[in-house]
Amino acid sequence: MTVAPMMERTDRHFRTLIRLLSRRTLLVTEMVTSHALIHGDRPMHLDFGAHEHPVSLQVGGDSPIDLARCAQWAAAWGYDEIDLNVGCPSSRVQSGCFGVVLMGQPEKVRDALSAMRAASPVPVTVKHRIGFDQLDSYEDMLRFVDCVAKSGVGRFQVHARKAWLKGLSPKQNRNVPPLRHADVWRLKQERPELDIVINGGITGIQDSLEHLKHVDGVMIGRAAWDNPFVFARVDAEIYGDVSWTPPTRHELVHQMADYAERELTRHQRTKVGHIAKGMLNLFNGIPGARKWRRILTENGHKPGQGPGLLLKALEQIGE
Repeated sequence: MTVAPMMERTDRHFRTLIRLLSRRTLLVTEMVTSHALIHGDRPMHLDFGAHEHPVSLQVGGDSPIDLARCAQWAAAWGYDEIDLNVGCPSSRVQSGCFGVVLMGQPEKVRDALSAMRAASPVPVTVKHRIGFDQLDSYEDMLRFVDCVAKSGVGRFQVHARKAWLKGLSPKQNRNVPPLRHADVWRLKQERPELDIVINGGITGIQDSLEHLKHVDGVMIGRAAWDNPFVFARVDAEIYGDVSWTPPTRHELVHQMADYAERELTRHQRTKVGHIAKGMLNLFNGIPGARKWRRILTENGHKPGQGPGLLLKALEQIGE
């Protein structure tokens, strides 16, 4: 099980929340571009907590030389994996010639992944879509995968929707193109030697178990954000690991309050609202959930607010 990389969502605070619920789920960072790592604040982009393992760094770019440097840094910083984004449809990545547009240049993706693998011992993976624009048939995807597989890449993480680069926003590209899960299942059937992970529209444990009859792994994105507590069931029901008991929702809030205490001390620019953002949906469907969200959203970024805000909001939820 993997939490999909999501911009402005899978930051270190949300990854900590999921890690407290599941010891086995693979966490993935927000995508960071190779340009940002080379020319920007590298520690800000790369630092993560030791408690997050296993954790993967997702990068975007198209230069084999630059991406090889990123792979070296991923290893130096202690990441367990590094993933190349070949699925993002935003206008920014289109203009920079990376993301999903690279599905039209499989040789470039192959060469970039080969360089990354040669530069670092960290396992390399790739996340892509089933296609984009008119390059969207199953056969198109298969040609892309067969070319890229020559790099020796370890895992293909496939978003089961195509992308429309003209006419749809990134948000619409997450919803409007129809899901084609069967294409990803077929890919695994026809290329059994590859490690295939499916992504797109997967809502929870039962859904994941059905997909795991056809593929090697499942990646959950928006459903993780909309209902993070589903990950309390992952270790037992996906991995068969009953050796520990995940926290209850109330216990989880207290654990996150302790985490917030440490984070606010270490990082003066961090506000409790940053940490609370990924917790807003923790009590969805439970009496008091609306008051919980309101207290956190209205007060989380006010000066002087600390971890006690989480505990104050928790008072709105019955035991």
